[in-house]
Amino acid sequence: MSSVQITLPDGSVQSIAAGTRPIDVARWISPRLADDAVVARVNGQLWDLTRGLDSDAKLEILTPKNSESLEVYRHSTAHLLAAAVLELFPETKLGIGPPIETGFYYDFQRDEPFTPDDLEKIETRMWEIQARDLPYERKYTPKPEGLKLYADQPMKIELINERAGDIFSEYTLGPNFIDFCRGPHIPSTKKIKAFKLLSIAGAYWKGDEHNQRLQRIYGTAFFSKKDLEEYLNKLEEAKRRDHRKLGQELDLFSIQDLAGPGLVFFHPKGAIIRKLIEDWMRDQYLKRGYSLVYTPHVMRADLWNTSGHLKNFGENMFAGMELDDAEYRLKPMNCPGHILIYRDKLRSYRELPVRLGELGTVYRYERSGTMHGLLRVRGFTQDDAHIFCTPGQIEDEVVGCLEFAMDVLKTFGFDQYDAEISTWDGGASGKYMGTAEEWDIAEKALMRAVERLHINAPVIRDEAAFYGPKIDVKLLDALGRKWQLSTVQFDFNLPRRFELEYVAEDGKKHQPLMVHRALYGSVERFFGTLVEHYAGAFPVWLAPVQAVVMPITDRQLEYARSVHERLEAAGFRVQLDDRKEKVNLKIREAQVQKTPYMLVVGDREAESGTVAVRHRKHADMGAKPLDQFIADLRAAVDLKVATD
Repeated sequence: MSSVQITLPDGSVQSIAAGTRPIDVARWISPRLADDAVVARVNGQLWDLTRGLDSDAKLEILTPKNSESLEVYRHSTAHLLAAAVLELFPETKLGIGPPIETGFYYDFQRDEPFTPDDLEKIETRMWEIQARDLPYERKYTPKPEGLKLYADQPMKIELINERAGDIFSEYTLGPNFIDFCRGPHIPSTKKIKAFKLLSIAGAYWKGDEHNQRLQRIYGTAFFSKKDLEEYLNKLEEAKRRDHRKLGQELDLFSIQDLAGPGLVFFHPKGAIIRKLIEDWMRDQYLKRGYSLVYTPHVMRADLWNTSGHLKNFGENMFAGMELDDAEYRLKPMNCPGHILIYRDKLRSYRELPVRLGELGTVYRYERSGTMHGLLRVRGFTQDDAHIFCTPGQIEDEVVGCLEFAMDVLKTFGFDQYDAEISTWDGGASGKYMGTAEEWDIAEKALMRAVERLHINAPVIRDEAAFYGPKIDVKLLDALGRKWQLSTVQFDFNLPRRFELEYVAEDGKKHQPLMVHRALYGSVERFFGTLVEHYAGAFPVWLAPVQAVVMPITDRQLEYARSVHERLEAAGFRVQLDDRKEKVNLKIREAQVQKTPYMLVVGDREAESGTVAVRHRKHADMGAKPLDQFIADLRAAVDLKVATD
């Protein structure tokens, strides 16, 4: 019998019989390792534990401690889901079932819609199959034979025709289930210990709305019931914080069917918060040397041809409008407008950097199935800025952008974030604009900037935009979820297309470097993020109503009005609740509206010039002189205190 050499993670080399499975090696190393094993890594590739080793290889046995293991585990649970669906609903056609960051899904085509009751039945059947201890067995099938095998599964036939070689891999799960799949998978269903089906959603085959509509079942899976329970509890908390639910309950915004999907109406309370968000940004622009600009919402199609947006982004733009002199388009981005302002006159190097900032509303045609509250809409406002500078200025400009981004996080109460730098592939693919020299200047500027600010930002190769490298900042909210926030992007494309220039010290004309920079991302998305981060209980400086004055009886009404007037005169957003209702009801309603302070006034407070302060979180805080309360509130607002 021939043998092969395997190199283990500790560097030791072992000779084993050809065809030995990784699971057998795991048992040889340790029975505990074999019990914990999920998948193998062979020469850097994930590999079934039950797949024989037929050549010399580097071998690592992966357990739940390895991040890749959970992805394989969830992929296998998706196959378990598909097997259960076919047992219960044999007429169903199979799509795809990949693992995702939060779990897994599988797409199905079926005339009858799945119901919540069906989900329960499917989950029960999954546990029944799990208990059978069925192996995930890899087999190889010639393409002609495979096409016959999937004769009643048209989507699988389509995938085989597109992706399969002359011989391709499949995975069986017992005698009645087989799926075209590259794998790898866990050894058997018995390895699956904790999963939950979560929801049903619509989807299109291959994500194309012109293809058939499918039903997508989402689920999640973890290695332990404890981890699953923690995740499900987090999901419940996320539902409680859902900005769409809170937006309605707190009367912040709406999306009206009569107006159209993806178009946001900010109600008075929401508009106050939005004003505060926008005012802070505009004030910061002016403090940091930006010039405020405003650009039209609609411009000639010729502009979008010059910028390349019609060619490369046209399907995401709204249809054109024929006016007297030309076709016009709603703007999907602000950058061409800022470029026209920059090139309206010839600039000297002494004027650079030119920083143009705008909270500009843009319009993009998002498909109907992709919109989600404030997080993905068709009309939104970007805090968009574009910086035009010389190569010698670029590093300082990037540092300035990142410092600005960090101040956004701090001001609005986010103390955790991730950052990453996206670079090109060195020009190997030909898909990136710009020269090697330009990419080198830009990438080094980004890397030096994060070093100067001591920001940990791993480099992600071949993930840049086609027009230049970028750095992205993703905040972590109160539930530990990541939200894409700030981005700083170089652009080698638009300065060439618009022939931008400046006169340098040598008296010659040169092309400036251009940086796109957005810190909120979009005001709408940032607003939704804030709602969910604070569960609607905004810090007092952002709260649409900062305090409610509540007289206990009509005897204190005159004093309550004077308190209300004092607070309004001091610039606070305050309401007077003078309804003839019990004060406990008024307090309860203010709590539901997440008002930071409730100021109760009775005879004692009216006589002493005080207010009985009740906080939405800390409850009764006792009586305070009105002047002291005003001073305390002013300090919290001016310091932009982010926590109660």
